[in-house]
Amino acid sequence: MAQDSSHSEYLVSTEWLAEHLGDPGIVVLDGTTHLMPPPPMPYRVVAGRADFEQGHIPGARFVDIDAELSDPAQPPGLHFTVPSPELFAATMGRLGVGDDTRVVTYATANHWWATRLWWMLRAFGHTNTVVLDGGFQLWQKEGRPIETGPARPVAPSVFTARYQPEMVATKHDVLAAIGQGDVCTLNALRAEQHAGTGGTFYGRPGHIKGSVNVPAVDLVDADNRFRPLAELRTMLAGPLAKPEVIAYCGGGIAATSATLALTMLGHRKVRLYDASMSEWAVDPTLPMETGA
Repeated sequence: MAQDSSHSEYLVSTEWLAEHLGDPGIVVLDGTTHLMPPPPMPYRVVAGRADFEQGHIPGARFVDIDAELSDPAQPPGLHFTVPSPELFAATMGRLGVGDDTRVVTYATANHWWATRLWWMLRAFGHTNTVVLDGGFQLWQKEGRPIETGPARPVAPSVFTARYQPEMVATKHDVLAAIGQGDVCTLNALRAEQHAGTGGTFYGRPGHIKGSVNVPAVDLVDADNRFRPLAELRTMLAGPLAKPEVIAYCGGGIAATSATLALTMLGHRKVRLYDASMSEWAVDPTLPMETGA
């Protein structure tokens, strides 16, 4: 481990992955996605397949999180909400991920696309999943081998999806948590988005009433690796002090970074508000605030 040996259940180092790339029981998944922000919508989703074909970790497989791992029936304006167990299982099986596969996730863009894959696999009962600490950025910086072109053909596997609904929060859960002293609602968006002073907003600026801000972008260092546990514990001291945490962001992606960090620190009741601000901010009946 690059930072702390106790991360090993959730993170693997680039060194570890380089040593295990040929292992038959390992599948490496690239979930790179780009959010392009043309007005008036908050963003336009662009899958990172072109990035993958320009360069990827040898043997990795690309998955389009929006098109292949999201609910096709989600309302207009929402992206990335969890699909049915059947759809998720079919996609994983097509990628060669079976029930006994050790999955390593990474991205060439922000680290939270890798943590989103980690979270989704766990939400469907597959706990043998780790995130590549440092992602493709560190892999490339270290001069490790890279392949180009489409992914290699793979034999399909059988994946059993066992959905864990306790990992997901709805807007009703979030609304009920406001003012409850035993629940911390955590906003993983950037500080200016939380305050309502800048950055992308999703219909109304600001944050869910009563929520605290721990930006996902601050959870990693300049090499895209998660900060040491002692630093994360300090950054997340408020949420860690509460029996339950509900994490959110713009669309349920960056918040999975905070979910992973809290899980590494031993918190066992963290839920993700999957639709996040993409749903909340457009509903004027749901309370919001601005300011830090």
